[in-house]
Amino acid sequence: MLTRNEIKKSKRIVIKIGSSIVTDENEVIDERFLNHLAEQINFLQSKGKEIIIVSSGAVASGMMVLKIKEKPKSISEKQALAAFGQGYLIAKYNEFFSKFGMLIAQVLLTSEDIADRKRYLNAKNTLETLISKKIIPIINENDTVATSEIRLGDNDNLSAEVACLLEADLLIILSDVEGFYEDDPRKRKSVKIIDTVTDVGKYIEKVSNLSGSKVGTGGIYTKLQAAKKVMLMGIPCVLAKGKMENVILKILKGEKIGTFFVPLEKKISHKKYFIAFNVKPKGKIIIDDGAKEALIKRGKSLLPSGVIKTVGNFDVGDVVEIEDKKNNKIARGLVNYSAVEVEKIKGAKSSEIEKKLGYKYEDEVIHRNNLVLI
Repeated sequence: MLTRNEIKKSKRIVIKIGSSIVTDENEVIDERFLNHLAEQINFLQSKGKEIIIVSSGAVASGMMVLKIKEKPKSISEKQALAAFGQGYLIAKYNEFFSKFGMLIAQVLLTSEDIADRKRYLNAKNTLETLISKKIIPIINENDTVATSEIRLGDNDNLSAEVACLLEADLLIILSDVEGFYEDDPRKRKSVKIIDTVTDVGKYIEKVSNLSGSKVGTGGIYTKLQAAKKVMLMGIPCVLAKGKMENVILKILKGEKIGTFFVPLEKKISHKKYFIAFNVKPKGKIIIDDGAKEALIKRGKSLLPSGVIKTVGNFDVGDVVEIEDKKNNKIARGLVNYSAVEVEKIKGAKSSEIEKKLGYKYEDEVIHRNNLVLI
């Protein structure tokens, strides 16, 4: 099992910075923080580290410059603030990073850029080129056009997707909390920080997706989601308080700061990660208890005999979700048959597929190689 001490070896590091870190207590861009961030990254670059930043704060910047105290509720108003504030935010990054002779580049992404295979590869190639030239990418979600994501504050998940895209060695999430608490610190004063997490799934079940700050839109839920994604890809993650002095340098020294999320020793493939997280499912397949046990406990493929029904209009090669009879999500996978075809062969043995359809593509509805448990 990977330890904190091994973090020292990390070369390629993705750092996610929340809105509440970029701004101060008066909700003004925190220039002192940006200067200190630039100092730390300048030192890391001098040691050969490759740094990628995923930064929130466009909406907060727009609110600050336009002197808007309450975040608007409509999507269009938030998008307008993001469009206005993004330019100001990146100018501030450039102001402080250029003091140390560092070059930055603005990169705006949406979940669609990650979900589309061609755009996924284009984004990867662009980022790899910037990194090779020692230019630090400052990545933000493209809030101006990302109508669904702006509701979720998904830069936490975006930082995980970027880390996986670039096969990073470490993801650091800097927030206004000191780590992941064993209970809600707003309800219990004596609550402790969990030092190390190996099974993030059990905590995700317990946490509600509520905003923890006034200017930020992501909560602890999205941070746990992000940690889960990188853990599956064999990438460690640290959640820590962003405004602690030299927090990044201390993390990279292996110091016990924040919460350390331990990655899986046997990571999933990029193909399975893509299926699990990057592609929107086109439908669902509901399975019986026997099929559920075969998938979870025995690592088997999904056969037609275990299918109860389908939901949605999916086609061959689409990604679908697999649920049990109680609508619990079990897995995702690339389906070998369309929804119409699965309805015709559900409950049947694999040897009966050709008789029912007049042809047969595969014995499995979803082969194990194209299926990932979620």
